[in-house]
Amino acid sequence: MNSSYLNAAAGAFLGVVFVVMTISLASEGIFHASAPETAGFAIEVDESAGAGGAAPAEEALPPIAPLMASADPAAGENVFKKCASCHSVDPSGTNKVGPGLYGVVGRPVASHEGFNYSAGMKEHVSVDPDWSYEALNAFLHAPKKYVPGTAMGFAGLKKEEDRANVIAYLREQAASPVPLPDPAAEAPAEDQPAAAEEGAASTDEAAPNSEADQGTDAAPAQESAPSDDAAAATEEAAPAADAATSDEAAPAETETAPVVEEEQTDTAQ
Repeated sequence: MNSSYLNAAAGAFLGVVFVVMTISLASEGIFHASAPETAGFAIEVDESAGAGGAAPAEEALPPIAPLMASADPAAGENVFKKCASCHSVDPSGTNKVGPGLYGVVGRPVASHEGFNYSAGMKEHVSVDPDWSYEALNAFLHAPKKYVPGTAMGFAGLKKEEDRANVIAYLREQAASPVPLPDPAAEAPAEDQPAAAEEGAASTDEAAPNSEADQGTDAAPAQESAPSDDAAAATEEAAPAADAATSDEAAPAETETAPVVEEEQTDTAQ
């Protein structure tokens, strides 16, 4: 093959490569679109649901009743946007991917007409017959943990303020909203430890008094100790008196002896 053909073929190949690269760079500069700073809508998925290993222990949730008194339905409406793609709060009760949530607060579990509930949700009726405030709080915190087998893939709302606000918003989506729970219902259980502490404090305060009483009782015993010393002194004095009596009696015997001898001598004479 003539070298001129080889040069022409190589030049054509390089020319095609140059044209393709030029078009690629030009189109990249013209049609380049940067990624948005924040996604328009994000769906949280519980990644731990399908992971192997033992399931984590359930968290003990604080009662939602105290927060419901100050919950903000307007803020709950904003949080509910995460649920709006699957649920509707339209008064007509429209079902989407999930059941309609109009009037859900206080409604019987798995009872919305026209929706095919999962087996796990139907079995959960024995645990929570109705969607009470506490049941909604636990379910919104971790749906798959609270209702095993539910088809709801939402990861849940971890902030208790968000859950309280959403429940307050759902409460208003009803013809006649259910009354708010009484925060004082939890007070008696909380007062019992306080009463026990007060009883322990009163017992501790009584202890010094008993010690004082013991000190008061012991005082007379200590004061009576000198009487033992007085008795000892009396006992020591007793031998001295006896000794004095013995010494005085002895000379009397000595003095009488000569008198008897003299009388005997006179008789002999």
